Amino acid sequence: MPRYFFNIRHRPGPAGLAVDPEGDDLADVNAARAHALFEARAVIAQERLPLIRDWMDCAFEIMDEGGQPVLTVPFSDTVPEDELG
Repeated sequence: MPRYFFNIRHRPGPAGLAVDPEGDDLADVNAARAHALFEARAVIAQERLPLIRDWMDCAFEIMDEGGQPVLTVPFSDTVPEDELG
């Protein structure tokens, strides 16, 4: 089963990336996207960090085991389009 790493981008540049050192074993990219959305919802609901002003400006930058980007999942994807206005 492939391992995916869920780095959080919270602002441009290298200082704006929180790197996931452990990753998660998931079946495929679709499972990785579902996992990212689940985790984004959990973080938005629970975490309050002074460094992050708006979670909706953040995204998961998902990497494979080789360090190659496979998918970007904006936290705003947790909100249905009809609720965005």
